[in-house]
Amino acid sequence: MTNIPETGRTPRVQIRLVVIQILVLSLLGTLGGRLWYLQIRNGDEYAKEASGNHVQQVVSPAVRGSILDARGVPIADNETRLVVSASRTDLLKMKDDGDAVLTKLAAVLGMKAADVLDKVRLCDSKTPQPCWNGSPYQPIPITDEATPKQALQIRERAEDFPGITAEPQAVRRYAAPGKANTAQVLGYLSPVTDEEITKAENTDSPYLRSDQVGRSGLERQYDKELRGKAGVTRYEVDNLGRVIGQAKSDRAEPGANVVTSIDSRVQRVAEYELNEAMKAARDVHDRNTGENYKADSGAVVVMENKTGRVVSMASNPSYDPNAWVGGISGKDYARLTGKDSNYPLLNRAIQGQSAPGSIFKVVPTAAAINAGYSFNGPYQCASSYSIGGQVFKNFESKGYGPISLGRALEVSCDTVFYSLSHQEWKRDGGIKPNKNAKDWFYKTAHQFGLGKETGIDLPNEVTGRVPDRKWKQDYWKANKDAWCKYGKKGGSYAQQIAYENCLEGNRMRAGDSVNYSIGQGDTLVTPIQMATIYGAISNGGTLYDPTVGKAIISPDGRTVQEIKPKSHGKLPMSQKTRDEIDGALAGVATRGTAAWRFGGWPQDEIPMHAKTGTAEVYGKQTTSWFATYTKDYTVVMTISQGGTGSGASGPAVRKIYNALYGVSEDGAIDKKKALLYTPQKDLPKIEKDGSIDSPKAEAYPPKKDEQATEEGQQLPAGDDPAATVRDPGTGNNRDTRRRSARPKKRRRASA
Repeated sequence: MTNIPETGRTPRVQIRLVVIQILVLSLLGTLGGRLWYLQIRNGDEYAKEASGNHVQQVVSPAVRGSILDARGVPIADNETRLVVSASRTDLLKMKDDGDAVLTKLAAVLGMKAADVLDKVRLCDSKTPQPCWNGSPYQPIPITDEATPKQALQIRERAEDFPGITAEPQAVRRYAAPGKANTAQVLGYLSPVTDEEITKAENTDSPYLRSDQVGRSGLERQYDKELRGKAGVTRYEVDNLGRVIGQAKSDRAEPGANVVTSIDSRVQRVAEYELNEAMKAARDVHDRNTGENYKADSGAVVVMENKTGRVVSMASNPSYDPNAWVGGISGKDYARLTGKDSNYPLLNRAIQGQSAPGSIFKVVPTAAAINAGYSFNGPYQCASSYSIGGQVFKNFESKGYGPISLGRALEVSCDTVFYSLSHQEWKRDGGIKPNKNAKDWFYKTAHQFGLGKETGIDLPNEVTGRVPDRKWKQDYWKANKDAWCKYGKKGGSYAQQIAYENCLEGNRMRAGDSVNYSIGQGDTLVTPIQMATIYGAISNGGTLYDPTVGKAIISPDGRTVQEIKPKSHGKLPMSQKTRDEIDGALAGVATRGTAAWRFGGWPQDEIPMHAKTGTAEVYGKQTTSWFATYTKDYTVVMTISQGGTGSGASGPAVRKIYNALYGVSEDGAIDKKKALLYTPQKDLPKIEKDGSIDSPKAEAYPPKKDEQATEEGQQLPAGDDPAATVRDPGTGNNRDTRRRSARPKKRRRASA
């Protein structure tokens, strides 16, 4: 007998077969479940993805909107240029990463091979400019100045230039009408980065890899409105990449146009006169340092008093924003960001902060009255004021005897303000302040809007500084260790200051308070802050947010979104106090420190108000400040290391007013010659076809008055430290072709 069943299978074999059957059934069940999941439950989703694999997109960049001045003159627009670009993706497929192709391309374009190779490398923390900071999958522009002959060579010999294209494209143009540069106000563009694309994915304004985005100025502030929407055409292709049909097409929508309150004529005058004032200051001997004034930077703001609209904003040194178009060269980038050129990318009207000197005195004047002091006084204007063993002198040690606060403003008497601030410091408890210290002089400064942004529609505005008790405490905490390490009793001046700050830098000392009262010490302001304050004194007390943008106009001209003036507060003074300060500032222009600069001015027809300021800065020469206003405009100018307020800035400010109102040197008014006798209220005329009237921009000064060597814009950095940094170009006449005037008097809104 045998134990083998009739089937011929042992029990062990049967068990194995059952296990195998279970495994097979399990696998079949799993496979079936997975097929159900892919085909039934998520079938539509995967079908859609599979379909997408056979759709290719072609992007048509949107035409960026123009930036216009108040009269409709383009200050930033577009022009069609032959752009040569390289596909980094195609180049990296080559054995030498495309070096040979790029070297041949450089020879055709008349460029250095190293410059071309640098342009296609990607930017990172270790790679200096020039480099590509956009998407690595986007064609990288090599030049936007190719000639038709060069473009034809590249296209006819396509097999020699794989990955290289030469196509007509709309590129940005900064036109500088009438030689008005407006660089820092306009800003510039550069390619969008992958990080920015990802960040904007789920917003109402996503980026495409082909986009150029604003990096500063108006280009950045109104980037969303200017950029428009790129067109996308989707083609159906087979698995070999052949087009078999068009799936969908979205037309490109051009960007809107931004009309500004800038008047390019006034802008040119402001830029020119600021530069001339700085050049003149360098010819003046500084008796304190024994050398001429350096006048290394400056700014000027012209603003409408009753709206806060900025008519002109100039910063020096400046630069040509066309240097960024088509990719900036390494040489240009070094000059724009290097210390030798004194950082021309900075807009010193909103980013340059310094001690204001005596133009600040309107603040402690209001503070004193709010604290209970009489405007009429009298207050002793001595040649000096002593606190303990320290003597604080009046400017040039002049004394005027008992005077009112109004007269103290007129003659800029420091000792009156020393005395008032010292009295208030003692009333508040001195170095050990009372629990409820009033701090009128500091509180009033904050109420004037100092120590914070004005709200201007330009990016990266700085706040300035009001050195009150809280700031003193915070600053001491942040710097105590460094002061204590460096400070030394009986050491150098800097070491002694550090030693004192280490011990009691958090305390408001009497010397701090009296220095603050005349706009010295740790006080910092910007030109736009002071323009806002003086504009508010003129208009009756309203502090407006300064604005450059005036309206956003749709490409077809049918939709106009006006940017209305906004207020952020009122001056902390009664109408009576405002009128008294207003009268004193008129006295500054007629019989005070600015009178010698306004001799012959038609004061009866156009009342002028002014305040001069000369701020001392440790380790530097004095800063010139000049703040002025009429019923229509405020003009504030400052020149770093330029000397006195009326001496350095006064003549330039007078000439700006002469141009605005058509005033000759003898005081006669010719309204036909006036650039802007009254502020412009209306927007440029928009025709039915969407075109915008664009009047001609006249050059300033007239040719007969121009010197053989052009100022600012024509001087290379280094020859003139405060001159505009000129674009060295790429071998072609970039400056001439960018700034060439257009023959048409009208332009399409969508251009």
